[in-house]
Amino acid sequence: MVGNNLSPYRLITDNLIMGINALSIDDFLSLDDAECERRIVAAKAALGERLVILGHHYQREEVFKHADFSGDSLKLSRQAAQSGAEYIVFCGVHFMAEVADILSAPEQIAILPDLAAGCSMADMADIEKVDKAWGELSAVLDPDQDVTPITYINSAADLKAFCGSHGGIVCTSSNAEKVLEWAFNQREKVLFFPDQHLGRNTGFRMGMRLEEMVTWDFDKPNGGLSEEDVRKAKIILWDGFCSVHQQFHSEHIDQFRASYPDGKVIAHPECAYEVCEKSDEVGSTELIIKKVKASAAGSRWLVGTEVNLVNRLAQECKAEGKFVHYMAPIVCMCSTMYRIDPQHLLWILENLVKGNVVNQIKVLPEIADQARLALERMLAVSY
Repeated sequence: MVGNNLSPYRLITDNLIMGINALSIDDFLSLDDAECERRIVAAKAALGERLVILGHHYQREEVFKHADFSGDSLKLSRQAAQSGAEYIVFCGVHFMAEVADILSAPEQIAILPDLAAGCSMADMADIEKVDKAWGELSAVLDPDQDVTPITYINSAADLKAFCGSHGGIVCTSSNAEKVLEWAFNQREKVLFFPDQHLGRNTGFRMGMRLEEMVTWDFDKPNGGLSEEDVRKAKIILWDGFCSVHQQFHSEHIDQFRASYPDGKVIAHPECAYEVCEKSDEVGSTELIIKKVKASAAGSRWLVGTEVNLVNRLAQECKAEGKFVHYMAPIVCMCSTMYRIDPQHLLWILENLVKGNVVNQIKVLPEIADQARLALERMLAVSY
């Protein structure tokens, strides 16, 4: 069993099933990208409708070009489930492949090209820490009566299951406001994990004061909060964050506006509160793409999200005379997403052609059932 910080609650298996003629990854790592591209195209043709490749927006271009569907993690998982393909190869990170497995049919197989492709934000909230926080909150109030747990989709399957079993729900960056509205209709408080910024920015846009949103430091007893802090809070924010979106600062916006007074700024809600408050628009990757592409010719945008998406968007908009700038002066890509390279993708596909399944992501039924419940609550609220 392979995984990140597995516990008795988080029963997730990454199955490595190798046939007698299985191909080793070592034979692929030295291949150049051009050779990989030629053979990936051939393998896709051989597998036909049995295969669907999903490419998250943050993927490198050498991999992204081979995707049958592109988008954010939830959209991709739903498209894969509806495709009917036997093999779902998710060019993303671990939690995305888990969601694909949870939402797909039992006969569909979800695969992650490199098991090392995790998510640093997701790793900041594990089931042991969340269970401990839930127990510490019970010393102040009755969490199952007073608190709705919400986990961002950027989290492990066991945390989605935790929310499912405690009357909670999952959210994405595009539906967080609808999910929070639903949550407050259930109970008076919310525990929001793992990303503090998405919770804070969404709550503020809904009219909550910053002092009504407290941060739970999972490395301190009782989250570093007093009983009064907990009783007064409307949202208890987990002290987690995305390292990529932490690179953007409000002074980057100031510098852009000084140079381009007519330019527009758009940021992902995983950015810090100060960045989002200075931006003209705040939204998910899908919204960022939609807004920039729909803007008038000659528009100029400063974009606060992952560099592969920004570069791709800049290239696509260049022909229309639009200018797209990356927000930070220093490039910081999603290093775990970057682990998915053409060599690993080719290794997966050529093994499938030979009848070997490698790097299957399989969430055990007792976890998947509760996680699916939390996801279904989200889908009911959002669509």
